[in-house]
Amino acid sequence: MEVALETMSMDAIMRRWPKTIRVVLRHHMLCVGCPMAPFQTVAEACRDNGVDRAVFLEDVRRVIEDGPG
Repeated sequence: MEVALETMSMDAIMRRWPKTIRVVLRHHMLCVGCPMAPFQTVAEACRDNGVDRAVFLEDVRRVIEDGPG
């Protein structure tokens, strides 16, 4: 079953898959440590940070699929 990343909060994504923090930082997003991260979806965070959502999600999925490490 594929996880619907688009509906998860940025905080939930970073907590479930800590390696995604690197992706967030690489896209110059301010979500790490942000008090809004538990409430912001991927779409909202990308919009607020001026990041292409499709590219961001592709990068996040790639990191998740690579597994732990």
